Amino acid sequence: MTPVILLAAEKKSAEVTDWAARLGWLVGLALFIALVYWLMREGWKWRGTLQGDLPELPSAPDEPGEARLTVLSMSGRYHGSTTAGQWLDRIVAHGLGTRSRVELTLTDAGLDVVRPGASDFFVPAAQLREARLDKGIAGKVLTEGGLLVVTWAHGDRLIDSGFRSDRAAEHTEWVEALNLMINKTEGAR
Repeated sequence: MTPVILLAAEKKSAEVTDWAARLGWLVGLALFIALVYWLMREGWKWRGTLQGDLPELPSAPDEPGEARLTVLSMSGRYHGSTTAGQWLDRIVAHGLGTRSRVELTLTDAGLDVVRPGASDFFVPAAQLREARLDKGIAGKVLTEGGLLVVTWAHGDRLIDSGFRSDRAAEHTEWVEALNLMINKTEGAR
């Protein structure tokens, strides 16, 4: 055979596509991805079951008291909660692992956390332990000081909850106000 005929034969064989094999690979890949997502979901549910001993989250009192800051609330993002001091040990029980928008309000009674589309909760002033600026919490890493982390007691656990304001300049004011409130509450005990 001449080289032109060989090239034409090679080109013709390259144009033939084995659609059944391609379709089989696509179906296999889709099933593998579905399996991975299902395993991730089951892992999330299992973690919630392991944390089932965590008491129900308190709700805000009817009379929360006077707002502590000149800005009554801070809007931003709630990035999740972890076991205090272990920034990768996410807590998912009672919806604490669900990231969402957030409105924070600090009053004499405590910290009110309102989350549209997720479970709201309230941290009584006596349960607040510390506020600080940090760079990360499970699932979110920012620049140094880009995250407001509030440590609070719930049941027999200490929990770190991470928040990021829409206006990051507010973080320092919140840390100062929360720590001042914590120091006053500890002095009254």
